[in-house]
Amino acid sequence: MQPVIQTKNLSKQYGATAVLKNIDLTVQPGEFTAIMGPSGSGKSTLMNVLSTIDKLSGGEVWLEGKALLDLKKSALRQFRQERVGFIFQDYNLLDTLTVKENILLPLSLRGFKADEMERRLQPILQALGIEGILAKYPSEISGGQKQRVASARAIITEPAIVFADEPTGALDSRSATQLLEQLVGLNETFGTTILMVTHDTYAASYCKRVIFLRDGGIVNEIYAGEMGQKVFYDRILETQSLMGGKLR
Repeated sequence: MQPVIQTKNLSKQYGATAVLKNIDLTVQPGEFTAIMGPSGSGKSTLMNVLSTIDKLSGGEVWLEGKALLDLKKSALRQFRQERVGFIFQDYNLLDTLTVKENILLPLSLRGFKADEMERRLQPILQALGIEGILAKYPSEISGGQKQRVASARAIITEPAIVFADEPTGALDSRSATQLLEQLVGLNETFGTTILMVTHDTYAASYCKRVIFLRDGGIVNEIYAGEMGQKVFYDRILETQSLMGGKLR
């Protein structure tokens, strides 16, 4: 099976400061992976480089088997539009568009026909439980609903991978749990590959794998395997403790 993303000795520097150091990482189709680490560990930078928003300084990155360094700007733009979805902590919804219009915006910009947009829309609405708010505007719905709308927008393009940057950071505990359960549903029902940056051990416990960063490098990773969520949660806490405390 060809990895969605693969890196070898990936590094990133800003001036004389090394933010990422020799990252070797493989993300397979259908994985749900969390990236954890303290502030300044390189989590967001890694996500930005892998999603082609930022440039690497050294090493190699392959996107669905294609070497990142071999792709021109137009090809990178096309990859982001067609093969990458984003879920942000602050939703990034357009206030002047309805929920339905926000979700369909990526397809509208690419000239999809109405019947194809509807075909893609219906199963996502059901999976996320947002069928009843399509005509509302972002100002009329809750934070949890906004994040589910953002999730729908991220996967409507049927991307190879969804990058989620602290998706539960602005939500209360109930809304966060609902969103995480629905992300698991998207991962299992549609096979959506998700790479999530998070500080939250509880959020990470919903994933199949957790990668720990410190000082720009991968220092550990653990897999849920056949563990239940509670056992995996405890395992994450134990790993953090062995590494010198919570990675916050």
